[in-house]
Amino acid sequence: MLVRIRCIAWLLLACSLPLSATAAPPLHAQFLPPDDLALRQEQPEQQQLIQITEYAVVVGSQRESSQQPIPITSPVLLRLKGKPLSQGANVSQVLIHFEAEGKSLKKPSYDAKTRVLSLNYPLAQYSVLLDLLRTGTVYCQFLSYSNGHVWADLHTGAQRAR
Repeated sequence: MLVRIRCIAWLLLACSLPLSATAAPPLHAQFLPPDDLALRQEQPEQQQLIQITEYAVVVGSQRESSQQPIPITSPVLLRLKGKPLSQGANVSQVLIHFEAEGKSLKKPSYDAKTRVLSLNYPLAQYSVLLDLLRTGTVYCQFLSYSNGHVWADLHTGAQRAR
């Protein structure tokens, strides 16, 4: 009888382990939108979370070739630096590129070799992002999943309404 009780206790313990051993959600998960398409059901393969401490605005002017007719372009770029917050994060900077309206945006990407996270936004979002950077503490996160889904954002911490 005692052996049977021990076996049942071990069985119950073994059955409860997967429930208690489930991984915690990624840091700052409360800032993710609803997962209506169930793209973020698994734990992310990678999370880069950085608290932004400084930023620079770069407005360039370039001509990509000496051949005619090549237009001169004027790219706008935000260069963000900060301190990594998530475990295993080693991002050193975030580059935000702005694209003209109607142009398809490139997906967010993280280059582990250079430790640079690249984000692309429509040019119409420039003033929104600049206002965000001026308001206080800003975070940037990047999540990648085994199904190919990636998510990246800039967000503030929770703020009290004034």
